[in-house]
Amino acid sequence: VTWWRETVVTPNQKKYHWYHRKYPRVPTVDQCYTDDAVCIFEADVQVIRDRAVDSNILSILRTRAEFCVRYHGGQDENAVRECKPLFDVYEEAAGNYFCKYGDLGHLPSAKSVYMKQKHRMIWERRHGKVGSGMTPKAE
Repeated sequence: VTWWRETVVTPNQKKYHWYHRKYPRVPTVDQCYTDDAVCIFEADVQVIRDRAVDSNILSILRTRAEFCVRYHGGQDENAVRECKPLFDVYEEAAGNYFCKYGDLGHLPSAKSVYMKQKHRMIWERRHGKVGSGMTPKAE
């Protein structure tokens, strides 16, 4: 039976792909010319798609952490101890999500996301990691 399946059935079967559609990556807004409206529109759509994916990842992490707490019996010490790694991963992902998309509104443009990233990188170069406070100037 195994030989028949491996030599006859499996090679003659069609390959069905049951996963979601893969969208090709488009150029980011910093790679577009300023007068290329189509490229800028594609970059905007890519940002919206990336935001939806990041939001769903964050939702999955939050759901896993909540299920862990329910499974381990609520808010007692055992549940907190067992679920701490999941909550740590969720908190870091939520911080990164807010760092990237926070304060941008409902439908941010690719340019506004790019400018936020640029301003954050300039801040980190001058003052250190965001949220750690300003580093004192060396004299």
